Amino acid sequence: MEDLVIRDADVVDGTGADSYRADVVVDGGRIVAIVKEAAAAGCQRPDAVRELDAEGLVLSPGFIDMHAHSDLALLRDPDHSAKAAQGVTLEVLGQDGLSYAPVDDRTLAGVRRAIAGWNGPGDDVDFDWRSVGEYLDRLDRGIAVNAAYLIPQGTVRALVVGWEDRAATPAELDRMRALVAQGLEEGAVGLSYTPGMYARDAELTELCRVVARYGGYYCPHHRSYGAGALEAYEEMVALTREAGCALHLAHATMNFGVNEGRAPELLALLDRALADGADISLDTYPYTPGCTTLAALLPSWASEGGPQEVLRRLADEATAERIRHDLEVVGSDGCHGVPVDWDTVEISGVSDPALAPYVGRTVLGAARERGEEPWVTARRLLREDRLAPTILQHVGHEENVRAIMRHRVHTGGSDGILRGAKPHPRAYGTFPRYLGHYVRELGVLSLEECVAHLTGRPAARLRLPDRGLVRERYRADLVLFDPATVAAGATYDDPRALPVGIPHVLVDGRFVIEDGRRTDVLAGRAVRRTAHP
Repeated sequence: MEDLVIRDADVVDGTGADSYRADVVVDGGRIVAIVKEAAAAGCQRPDAVRELDAEGLVLSPGFIDMHAHSDLALLRDPDHSAKAAQGVTLEVLGQDGLSYAPVDDRTLAGVRRAIAGWNGPGDDVDFDWRSVGEYLDRLDRGIAVNAAYLIPQGTVRALVVGWEDRAATPAELDRMRALVAQGLEEGAVGLSYTPGMYARDAELTELCRVVARYGGYYCPHHRSYGAGALEAYEEMVALTREAGCALHLAHATMNFGVNEGRAPELLALLDRALADGADISLDTYPYTPGCTTLAALLPSWASEGGPQEVLRRLADEATAERIRHDLEVVGSDGCHGVPVDWDTVEISGVSDPALAPYVGRTVLGAARERGEEPWVTARRLLREDRLAPTILQHVGHEENVRAIMRHRVHTGGSDGILRGAKPHPRAYGTFPRYLGHYVRELGVLSLEECVAHLTGRPAARLRLPDRGLVRERYRADLVLFDPATVAAGATYDDPRALPVGIPHVLVDGRFVIEDGRRTDVLAGRAVRRTAHP
């Protein structure tokens, strides 16, 4: 007998097609049979060792988080309910051009300092890998949900060139190309990019040519999401067209006052490129505020040489004043070319417990209480917490969020930073918020459309031949949710509250969430790219 039959589910299969009622049979980690309208047809109903009554529940493919920052969380937190309870069965790691492979000892130390705000310092993790393949092997020991990996361009550049603002030499470019090819051969799905790592367009184009040969995709953190956002998107479209590489636009927002109401301009740009044959997709989170590190707002010139050099510059009065001028007057590239409004910058997390009173406060509010200028407060936090503070940045526009999520190449990505006392609720609430708020309450998308955005469409971008759809012989990564009650529990005041209305989640045919509770199952593994040049 088969392992499990899910009876009388309303199947939303991930294609965007209308739902249907069926019994779905799971065995050996795969969907082995789908019997439509079994009860109504009066046909022989499938048997299994276990039966699950899904009356009133939607059965869909597991959700794919196209932009996750769980690179260390999956290793340190076996529970990982932040994602499992949302119905996420696959996360894409290695985002924004900085992660933990490929590295050597020197590069790893710098990367750990640079992205401590995303993942913590990592003191509780045994970094027993150096290559992409070794990191994926580490994931294969057992994690809560599946994970794919993007090769981080910034980490590759730090390994080969260092943290210097200069063009790569021909020999260095050859080595970077070889490292990207090696990572793709070891199973990475593409390449991510950070604008703070000094690569010129010609260098990026050459790396994207390698990605294209392996059937991967390029996932850039654009040079600007504020002033110059449209130009930054256009730059990435042109670069990947020249390289012949697929493009996935990460957290494709149009933020800050300069972009209010301008989402249609972005979508028109994409439509023109798509009509001309470009291979483009994008992801967004269903919230208006952004989330990043406080250090990310600094001008990129201040980051040359790595985290230790940033701290040295912050300690020097003259250089710190130059940084302040770029932030507050000019509009630094780290703040997307827009002069920073400290009243929109809320501290969401710190590493040093002594700085905890700042959490939940805007930089402007905290500065006023201390009777000092906001830059004085921000600089102190950066120095005393060694670049680790995380922030929410309240600069988004609801009409832009809704317009972009309707687009036919849209997918869902949480961009969720899981550390800090008050993280962005998107880390715990992105996927149920799509289903509850934007589908049921607002009708921005139909249920079938939304599920396709969160499952089948991202699986197609990742070129996964047996995931993302409810289909026979596909992997049994599945979610059962109540369409009448599903909702994000996470709020800005209680950002780690778990969702409601998602009673069951299966990874590889095994329950990781059962009757609304996390089991002890670690069924997740690394999902490797399988295409070869």
